[in-house]
This record gives sequence, C-alpha cells and structure tokens, in this order.
Amino acid sequence: MKIVKYPDRQQWGKLCVRPQLNHKQLFDKVAGILDDIKENGDKAVMKYEQMFDHAELSSLLVSEKERTQALHSVDPALMDALILAHDNIRRFHEAQRFNTLHVSTAEGVDCWQKSVPITNVGLYVPGGTAPLLSTVLMLATPAKIAGCKNIVICTPPNAEGKVNDAIIAAAYVAGVDTIVKAGGVQAIGAMAYGTETVPKMDKIFGPGNQYVMAAKQMVNGELTAIDMPAGPSEVCIVADKTSQPTFVAADLLSQAEHGPDSQVMLITNSEEVLDKVVKEVDRQVMELPRKDIALRALENSVCILINSLDEAIELSNTYAPEHLIIATDDADILADKVVNAGSVFIGHWACESAGDYASGTNHTLPTHGWAKAYSGVNLDSFCKKITFQHLSELGVGNIGPAVAVMARAEQLEAHARAMDVRLEKLQS
Repeated sequence: MKIVKYPDRQQWGKLCVRPQLNHKQLFDKVAGILDDIKENGDKAVMKYEQMFDHAELSSLLVSEKERTQALHSVDPALMDALILAHDNIRRFHEAQRFNTLHVSTAEGVDCWQKSVPITNVGLYVPGGTAPLLSTVLMLATPAKIAGCKNIVICTPPNAEGKVNDAIIAAAYVAGVDTIVKAGGVQAIGAMAYGTETVPKMDKIFGPGNQYVMAAKQMVNGELTAIDMPAGPSEVCIVADKTSQPTFVAADLLSQAEHGPDSQVMLITNSEEVLDKVVKEVDRQVMELPRKDIALRALENSVCILINSLDEAIELSNTYAPEHLIIATDDADILADKVVNAGSVFIGHWACESAGDYASGTNHTLPTHGWAKAYSGVNLDSFCKKITFQHLSELGVGNIGPAVAVMARAEQLEAHARAMDVRLEKLQS
C-alpha cells in the first residue's frame, strides 16, 4: 500500500482516484456482446458462457433436479446461517414499507402517492472468483417484500455447467425459483433484452466487475432501469490511537480480496497506528487463500496520515466510499458528520463483514464515488411511486385561475384552455 503523510487539500483529488480500465476499449467490447445477445438470444448467451466461464450448456435454467441436489448438499450450518441472515435482512427492509398519506393541498384538491412494486426484476449475482451467496439474500429479500411479480436470478456456472450449491440454497431461503446460468455481460444482456429463456426485465440489480457495470450502464440507455452505477468494491477506514491494528488490517483485506481492481483506504491521525496496520496487512495477507488477488488490490490502495479526525471525515466525504468504517474512540460523534458513504460501520467491533452478511442492512451499495448522489439498494429500489390527485368543482375554482395564468406565461395555450373550459362550466 502507498503511504501518504499529511497531504494538503490540493492532493485529495488524486488520492481519491479509483483504478480504471480503458473506458473506450471496455465499452466497445461490451457493446459487441450486447448486440450479439440482442440479435441471437440464448444461442449467444451460451456461446459467451463457453467462452468466458468454459461451460457447455444445453439449458440456461437451473433444473428442479439440480435444485434438490444442491439443497441436500449444503452444510446444515450454512443453511442455518442463511436463515439467520435472511431473517435480519427481512426485518430491516420490512421496516422501510411506505405508508400512503392523503394531503389536501387546497380545498377541493386531494393528492396522494402510492408505492407500486416493479413487475419484473433481474438480480445479478457474481459467482466467478467468489460465489456471492449473500447477494442473493440482499436482492431477493426486498424484492419479495416489495411484491415484485417476476424475479429472476442470473449467476455464472462453473466449468461443469453447475451453479454453486450455496447460491441455490440462498435463493430457496429467499423464495426465488428462477435461476439462470449466465454471468458477466451476457447475463446483463439477457435480462435487458430478453431471450427465449430469460424474460425481459424492467430493472436490473446487482454488483459486478467493470464489464458488468459497463453493461448495466449501456442497457440503462435502452429502457432498462438499473439499481445504480457502480464498480469494484472499496472500503475506507478512519482510525485513531485507540484502534486495534489487527482489526483494521483484517477489515482492509476483507475488501482487497474481492478483486484485483478493488481499493482500500486507511485514514488516521496516528502514525503509530498507521505503521502497525501496514505491518499487520503485510502479515495477514500472506495467510489468505486469495492473497494474489488481495496483493494486486493493495497496489491500488493507500494509507493516509492526517492532522485530525475531523479532517479525516472531510477526506472520507471527498472519497465517498462504498463502505466506511469509523474505528475511533468517538465514532458516534464522527458518524454524524458523514454525508457521503454507501454504508457506515461505527466503532471498533463493527466490521464491514457484518453488513455484507447478517446485520440486516443491504450490501449492494454505490461505489466509485457515486455515494455522493446515490443510495444503496433498499425496499424503495424495488418500487415505483405513482402520484394521484382528485379535484372537485371547488378545487377547480380554487386553483384553476392560477393554473391558466401560469400556462399562458409558458405560452402553452392548450394547457390554459383545458382549465378554462372547466372554469367556464362552473360559471354557467
């Protein structure tokens, strides 16, 4: 990890830069795959599954036999963990239900808003270098609570054409039956355009690498909604002299192991803690099964020594991390100053892994600085809000003249006349 001490504010922008691929090259490659899927459907999806996941498929759907075998194969301890996590995620998201309120904005004018579930939602679950079974729960649970009618999971199979047993088990716990054997750009294309097997989705959710994120952004311009623009995973940790270096190092590495294009950042006002954390990272990373991936991610990462914790939060807000861990003595006070972050973990004991799996909050979060403008996935993500208004004759009399005046000020005569004819009727 790069170490930077007491950077001035002019350096902050450079410190907050994420690793990136060549965007033109990336989007050109993704566009070609998407066009092929739009034209050739299942055939193209299977072609790219063979090309990228080395899987020869005769069907894109997980069969009932495969589902039954997977459920019998899953470790009971893992199944118990999935059920516990699902219960906590369900409780947190059920508390987000929208309550319709009627508001009389003027006498005779009644307005209200109704929350309606999105009918068709596609859930992308990464499964390449790591089968993200937790993502199934994070996306499917609120989708079911919202009442989405058609829920489809897409996840890459292994070289034998099988979906990870734990992903199938998580889908079972969450109550989703349709699992498609497709990953990467081909999965996004299938859900966006529809194929012989995969129905066209109204909105696509889920994390992924830069190719997946590029595909989501591209189909977003073709009448398919997406949860948010995002990219590789990241964490920022704010630490002080009371921080536990072993904890901090472990938390940094928990994100670094996601992928070589992930990024981790430590901001601290204690040089002693910084030095100890760096040593712990060097020690712990060598014990990881995914150390090669983590080491590549650490090349993109930085430890920053700064003057004060207030300044540390300012820098974190500039970075706008996907995950923010505040591992300080006054973490509660500092947390109130956070304005840009996907999800915040407060105190020495709040490891980011808790949010990834079982605390109940959602782990599908904005990355790459998008936390400045986007929220993480929540119950509202699976709903649309429709506004309603009812006007009586009294209501027309109260707001009609203002409507006609404003319409004519905008030079929209037909708008004005639509109200005029009603006002005239009232006077007749």
